[in-house]
Amino acid sequence: MATYAGVLVSDPWLQNQFTQVELRSLQKHFLAIRRENGSLKVSDLASKMSRLKQVGENLTEEDRASFIRDLYEDLEVDVDFELFLRVYLKLQAHATTKMGSGVKNSSAFLKSPTSTLLHTISESEKASYVAHINNYLAEDKFLKEYLPIDPLANDLFEIAKDGVLICKLINVAVPGTIDERAINTKRVLNPWERNENHTLCLNSAKAIGCTLVNIGTQDLIEGRRHLVLGVISQIIKIQLLADLNLKKTPQLVELVDDTKDLEELMSLAPEKILLRWMNFQLKKTAYKKTVTNFSSDIKDAEAYAHLLNVLAPEHSNPATLTMKDLLKRAMLVLEHADRMGCKRYLTAKDIVEGSPNLNLAFVAHIFQHRNGLSTQTQNISFIEISPDEAQISREETAFRFWLNSIGNSSYIDNVFEDLRNGWILLETLDKISPGIVNWKIASKPPIKMPFRKVENCNQVVKIGKQFKFSLVNVAGNDIVQGNKKLILAYLWQLMRFNMLQLLKKLRFHSHGKEITDADILQWANTKVRTSGGQASMSSFKDKSLSTGIFFLELLSAVSPRTVNWSLVTKGISEEEKKMNATYIISIARKLGCSIFLLPEDIIEVNQKMILTLTASVMYWCLRQPMEERQYMSSDSDTGSVIDTSSISTMDDTASESSTDDCTGR
Repeated sequence: MATYAGVLVSDPWLQNQFTQVELRSLQKHFLAIRRENGSLKVSDLASKMSRLKQVGENLTEEDRASFIRDLYEDLEVDVDFELFLRVYLKLQAHATTKMGSGVKNSSAFLKSPTSTLLHTISESEKASYVAHINNYLAEDKFLKEYLPIDPLANDLFEIAKDGVLICKLINVAVPGTIDERAINTKRVLNPWERNENHTLCLNSAKAIGCTLVNIGTQDLIEGRRHLVLGVISQIIKIQLLADLNLKKTPQLVELVDDTKDLEELMSLAPEKILLRWMNFQLKKTAYKKTVTNFSSDIKDAEAYAHLLNVLAPEHSNPATLTMKDLLKRAMLVLEHADRMGCKRYLTAKDIVEGSPNLNLAFVAHIFQHRNGLSTQTQNISFIEISPDEAQISREETAFRFWLNSIGNSSYIDNVFEDLRNGWILLETLDKISPGIVNWKIASKPPIKMPFRKVENCNQVVKIGKQFKFSLVNVAGNDIVQGNKKLILAYLWQLMRFNMLQLLKKLRFHSHGKEITDADILQWANTKVRTSGGQASMSSFKDKSLSTGIFFLELLSAVSPRTVNWSLVTKGISEEEKKMNATYIISIARKLGCSIFLLPEDIIEVNQKMILTLTASVMYWCLRQPMEERQYMSSDSDTGSVIDTSSISTMDDTASESSTDDCTGR
């Protein structure tokens, strides 16, 4: 039998096939099966592995049984943990082969690339991402001695091991996300500093919309290629699609005819808007088909030829459309793109093979360089955003990124649209309070009958009332109809409930004491005061918080080495306040806090987001004894590994021995 304490498996090859989080999850599943059966034979695996994702979803029990019979002559052999893992890997590979191009999410960037256990990487995609990095980070003062990276080698994964490159890439994708003063940029980092960079990187990636399930800092430190590439691909995708909204590109209004169509456009995922734009331009040409994906529909390169002809007719080549050889036609398309000055990181072979990620990136580059939309904006006045709508948009973004960080079955592009069938809300509720959802009366998407959506949302409201949410005169139909204020109010109460429950588990589990906002406020003030700080807050809407000084003193109190006070301003002017706010957010994420607020939320003292920030720091502080015990029992020599999971997804055991240093009591 394999050893289950310390090192989970003795075989180094098996250890390299899984992340630490994946191993713990699979071990838990394996032990549960053993407890149920008393023993486990090879013949039992076909039925018992039905609960495992991908294997259970994509293979029937008969498929699994037949495959296992072909693999093993003796089906009565006892299964230890290592054999369990080997069978699981083989079944996963079989499932992928069987599904072929029909595997979920094959038409776009992987929504959750870090959750897969199939550790293959695309060399074409790696080369494309390396070229992107070489282009956008070439002038970076710290990285310039490491760039350009050789796209044909594996240098990318070595350079990424200190965390600096991915942090810088995040700032290229969404400028200002990370305060670079918080990045450890010494040429030689110790294990603690390297771990801090990766903690900052992962929490910041989640804060811009990446889904990072089953990945920790150690995976990046070790340079696990499929995980590193998965993170990088999502960051680059966010950068490439950043302009595909009406705020950044108001000319997109040309794609619709009236206000109703505009609302529909605003609710679409960026990829869908890109497709709509492409088809809008193709209608101006002789091309009669509709492009529905970035894979099979563009393999013949004909759509590309027409698109580039309408966007940059001065660079067109008549031979492109008459060319019969698809590979040569694709090469002519890329030459056209080069002549119009469009950066492209794919090959003609990638087009012909229908690589969805690279073709999406190519079209996004074309859109960024020349979208062919009118520069006239006099007819765009009706999309101007009011202050209330701006606040709603900011809250929607924060809650959307929080929900995506949990790792539900579907990625959320728009809270008000994607939650209307109730399913993702039910999944979230079940993660926060396992067993609370009655799945027997829930309907899984796609849901054709409207009343099934209402039933799902009625259960969402019912559970909210069990949690004592304020839901006066709220019904499931309000969620189905996309009532923005009610949906945001529900999500805020859900996030707050989640935080309070986790704090209760960590500190007050044995006392059964409910945590209140007042407890968090008292903890923060006590922590600052006992560490010698001068600031305080009277409430979570105390206007003095806008300077940022209180939170810097709080962060310094929980981790004295964290704040570099020489970088802190007095917070008098708006510029000084913003500098402090960006520094606070980056320092908190660097510690290990999974937070989704913006500097504006601190400057404007957004009560809800101020509470989440304070609670996240408290949560991080209270769980330190537990983290330290885990580290001390580990044989790792790479420094403390801080779990960067969203606080909503952690499977914590109660910590009843938090130190006085963290409790402030």
